Amino acid sequence: MTFRPIAVEELLASATLAAVATTVALGAHLALLALARRIARLSPMHSDDVIVAHLAQPLRWTMVAVALAIAAPENRLLARAWDHSGNLIFPALIGWLAFALVQGFADGLDARALANPQTEIARSQRTRVRIFARIAHFVIVFVAAGLVLFAIPGVRTIGTTLLASAGLIGLAFGAAAQPALKSLIAGLQIALTEPLRIDDYVVVDGEAGRVEDIRLSYIVVRTGDERRVIVPTARLLDATFQNWTRTGGGITGSVLLPILPGNPIPPIRAAYERVLADQPDWDRRTCALQVAEARIDVIELKLVMTAEGPGELNRLRLAVREAMLEWLRTQMPEALDHSGHGEHTKTSENAVPA
Repeated sequence: MTFRPIAVEELLASATLAAVATTVALGAHLALLALARRIARLSPMHSDDVIVAHLAQPLRWTMVAVALAIAAPENRLLARAWDHSGNLIFPALIGWLAFALVQGFADGLDARALANPQTEIARSQRTRVRIFARIAHFVIVFVAAGLVLFAIPGVRTIGTTLLASAGLIGLAFGAAAQPALKSLIAGLQIALTEPLRIDDYVVVDGEAGRVEDIRLSYIVVRTGDERRVIVPTARLLDATFQNWTRTGGGITGSVLLPILPGNPIPPIRAAYERVLADQPDWDRRTCALQVAEARIDVIELKLVMTAEGPGELNRLRLAVREAMLEWLRTQMPEALDHSGHGEHTKTSENAVPA
């Protein structure tokens, strides 16, 4: 097989045609982008601006590829180069464009959910948007990569040869892909059934914190001391975990206060009600003082309170404990246990990490 040498004039003509097509495509992209941004600014929804911003980059190179494909038949050298590269470039660009479009919609819906004053609905929307967006990303990348690979003749030949043993390959692929498929199904199940959502307060394996992110294969839980606990998605469906904010309506906590026997309880209850009424984190649902335990050397008073969320409850417990100890010190010092008895009872039964 002989190759005809390429003349300098032919090479210059091909380069000139490609440059003209690229310039026209970039100019058309700038005009289209300016029009899209103007339309997005006229819209009251912020999601339109987010979508346009995500599509700007992939749309630019897609329009350049389309311009080169239109101009290629006009020049033999450019047509030959495009025949070799077009089948690889177009699937990758279309996949990039679809990926950016899904990400733009996801970010736009996420921003709208954050602006929703109804936090329960917003958390549900954010959770579903993130999970479905990542599933769409996985499918887009898988399909685009497959189209690019099968556009390569060598890969296509290898794939055709391997199809002869499709039964064994299917079994091996199924066994290898089982964890990934299990995580994918678990992510779909979490999106549909919502056992937990973004910003829910959960306790998993003794670690408590907020759900920071939900991915197809794992979930990120941010603890009070800023650690990130990575929990496999499938594990949450196979094991038991606590969700403190599953249905909303606030949560209940308590503080155990030890006093010496023989002291009146009604004044302490009245002081507790006054202290709790002054706390901004109290949601005014529950305020109760109960005798949790009575022994010869100490009486444990259980101060029950409620708050909107775990963070508010943690601040409320700390503030109430401090205020009540100070009140006892100044108003009823004889009730304080100075002997060290009951020291272990000064923590809450329902401790909520910050």
